[in-house]
Amino acid sequence: MDEPETIGLRERLIDAGVDLVTAEGAQALTLREIARRAGVSHGAPRRWFPTHAELLSAIARRGFADLQDRAAKAVGGAETGPRARLTALATVYLDFALSERGMYELMFRHDLLRSDRLGPRETGLPMFGTLVDLVGRVRPEADPRVLAGALWANLHGIAQLWGWGSLPLATGAGDHVPLLNAALDAHLGPEDRR
Repeated sequence: MDEPETIGLRERLIDAGVDLVTAEGAQALTLREIARRAGVSHGAPRRWFPTHAELLSAIARRGFADLQDRAAKAVGGAETGPRARLTALATVYLDFALSERGMYELMFRHDLLRSDRLGPRETGLPMFGTLVDLVGRVRPEADPRVLAGALWANLHGIAQLWGWGSLPLATGAGDHVPLLNAALDAHLGPEDRR
């Protein structure tokens, strides 16, 4: 088999996985189903991905790239202040988590991925670095890594509980924006929203 065809099949397997996780969630990502959707035998993925975790990592890499692109555009296009940029970043994160639920779940399930095969730029680390930087600018007296970690955990919790229907039920809220604003205020201090 020549090189372009090999690369084409590798990408076809990843594309099939991305489509599957988007449609049915991370639990549907079996080697057999990905191979079936790519139109190859169930053993064919092993040629390019020796383990299931390596194929899942390649699929997650696409999600990280998509989220990073969205975040870079939002932060770059936001007002110039660090609080506005942080709000834009948090909004993109929650919007991605709620609109791409299967991919989002896979991306942060490092117990399923070959995290050692994902380079730092192929994970959430660049976005977390941006979060740390912006938190440090808004709250220079705090440890920015710890505070950014707490904010990230809070955003992740909002995404999960909103997606499962728990937060709308418990709070009666019609959308997640008031919860996002409350999380930002809790971690960064209140913002004047006149």
